[in-house]
Amino acid sequence: MKPNFKVKGLDEIIVYSDTSAADTEVVPEPMELNIAFEDEHLMMINKPAGMVVHPGSGNYTGTLLNGVAWYLKQKDPGVTEESLPRFGLVHRIDKNTSGLLVLAKTQIAMSKLAKQFYDHTVTRQYVALVWGDLKEDSGTIIAHVGRNQRFRKLFEAYPDGEHGKEAITHYQVLERFGYTTLVRCILETGRTHQIRVHMKYLGHPLFNDDTYGGDKIVKGTVYAKYRQFVENCFALCPRHALHARTLGFIHPVSGKELFFEADIPSDIQSVINKWRSYAEQKNIIG
Repeated sequence: MKPNFKVKGLDEIIVYSDTSAADTEVVPEPMELNIAFEDEHLMMINKPAGMVVHPGSGNYTGTLLNGVAWYLKQKDPGVTEESLPRFGLVHRIDKNTSGLLVLAKTQIAMSKLAKQFYDHTVTRQYVALVWGDLKEDSGTIIAHVGRNQRFRKLFEAYPDGEHGKEAITHYQVLERFGYTTLVRCILETGRTHQIRVHMKYLGHPLFNDDTYGGDKIVKGTVYAKYRQFVENCFALCPRHALHARTLGFIHPVSGKELFFEADIPSDIQSVINKWRSYAEQKNIIG
């Protein structure tokens, strides 16, 4: 079928897929989980960078959900994807983004947590190191986020809203290093790659984001020593510098307000420290 084929009434379309249901089945696997909080209704996990959240194309094992399934079955062998869909997953973060995820352990908790995410009442704050010196100390980015029209694995900002879904990101500058800036990003919506796409749209891609242009020297000098400094920073943090630091929501059963923070991981913190020292030495702090 050609991309410009127009479907008409009563047309019958058959879709063939090379992915079976078994390919995305969550097979329990023992693994170490960094559990920041847990009760009988939910669990908070601090996910490391490099770990995929759930099984999918090309990633059928070794995901966070594989480990969660094993962990839950140790406590209750009767738990299944039928009794607890996707083993309680109600939101996701990217493979190479580290930080906090909440998972439900009961159907009622899953339903109520999912509604909070749907209603955008969950507090989600990220820390990001981005290229360049942001003009403003704070601001709001409003631009739809949707798939790139040519390269479907990429996402893009659509400020006129012609494609994608509504996306809103608030940001605050935490520290300036002249050629890079440490920012707090607060999600009002939660689209795939939202912060990464919005910061690129603003002209400040995430440091070492090899999908959206941050893995190149975007700001700075042409000198060899500077290029080597940046390469050393890339080696220290071999992924985009984004961490889901804060997660806050209403407990689905008790109604108590919960608020969690996860320390900035060592790879990002090391790069922050190097940029801070470099900026101080060169006297380029904005």
